[in-house]
Amino acid sequence: MNILFSHSRALQPLRNFAAACTLTILLSGCQSIGTDSVVASSAPPEISGPAASAIAGDMVSRLAEQIGPGKATVALKADASPFGQALEAALKGWGYAVITDQKTESGATVISLAYVILTVDRQVLARLSTNSVELGRAYSVTATGATPASALSLMRRG
Repeated sequence: MNILFSHSRALQPLRNFAAACTLTILLSGCQSIGTDSVVASSAPPEISGPAASAIAGDMVSRLAEQIGPGKATVALKADASPFGQALEAALKGWGYAVITDQKTESGATVISLAYVILTVDRQVLARLSTNSVELGRAYSVTATGATPASALSLMRRG
């Protein structure tokens, strides 16, 4: 038993490295999102509501640091997953107007937002993408919530 515990502890850095590599690949393989179109977003439905809310709240607060809180309308093609619903609620909580049907008022500043949520090795990798910034982070998920398991990855587009 002691050998198994030591072996499991020894694999933790390898798991963290694998999660970091996956997050890097996830971020580097993204396509640019134009302001005229919103790409489909995806999140697995098995992420619990509390975990989805914790991840969405953290990611939207980091997004607001980059684009300013509530200064624009966010165009979002949300899915019916708990994360899609939590993300929309978090955006509204930060003062953003959220549109899902791509109709806006004339002259409104619209930021197209897409997200991807992946589960890898008992962690959740989250990515939010706009045409100017991309954020990514790994989370440790429990039934009652989620906590960051990595530093925030930030990529700005020229």
